[in-house]
Amino acid sequence: MANPTPTEVRDYIAQGLPCEHLEVDGDGQHFFATIVSAEFEGKSRIARHQRVYQALGDRMRAQIHALSMKTLTPAEWATPAK
Repeated sequence: MANPTPTEVRDYIAQGLPCEHLEVDGDGQHFFATIVSAEFEGKSRIARHQRVYQALGDRMRAQIHALSMKTLTPAEWATPAK
């Protein structure tokens, strides 16, 4: 099974999770995603990550070897970091 591209990983996440903003970078094995979704409201960081893993399903085990992510609500995304 070929390693996915960052664009494919982005599409996989977008298919399973409604996102206001979604960026994915990576080298085919290790990926970094910035994900902004209203579904993250009121959820802990761990619960947010679990929601992304749920969106990726079996691809997380079979195709994606490492995924680092920054998960934000739309309000968090709109507020500049201090």
